[in-house]
Amino acid sequence: MRVLGIDPGLRNLGWGVVDVDGSRLSHVANGTCRSGEGELPERLRRLYEELQAVVIKFAPDAAAVEQTFVNKDGAATLKLGQARGIALLVPAQAGLCVGEYAPNTVKKTVVGVGHADKGQVAHMVKMQLPGVVIEGPDAADALAVAICHAHHARSAEAVSAAEKMVRA
Repeated sequence: MRVLGIDPGLRNLGWGVVDVDGSRLSHVANGTCRSGEGELPERLRRLYEELQAVVIKFAPDAAAVEQTFVNKDGAATLKLGQARGIALLVPAQAGLCVGEYAPNTVKKTVVGVGHADKGQVAHMVKMQLPGVVIEGPDAADALAVAICHAHHARSAEAVSAAEKMVRA
């Protein structure tokens, strides 16, 4: 299974792609979509087109997006929500199942601590994907989201297999 992880952001939208084979994870690619300057609709269009190109190029089987938290600045939260909409829309348009994970869930899955900092997340991503060259902090977070989805998907498969055995 190939998983696309997405860390939504209006200025920088991180993405990371990993292949999952049983319990083995391998890095495929990572990067950042940048919206640049200008009016909001133009910036969102750029994010959309760049993320769409990633989906076309790497052909993931599933996607996962980090949920955002509401901060004190309502206007910034709304703008981030619009970027998050792009992060959900692009894989959904490609027919992918999209998982969503809270930041603490991602950190707990990858680092073991729900309140880890960005440096700890990047370090553990490098430990789980040996040899990876991370293209920046947003890409590191996106790879962490992909790793989180891979672990949760495996857990869901194990539960499903156990339920089938009980019914048999």
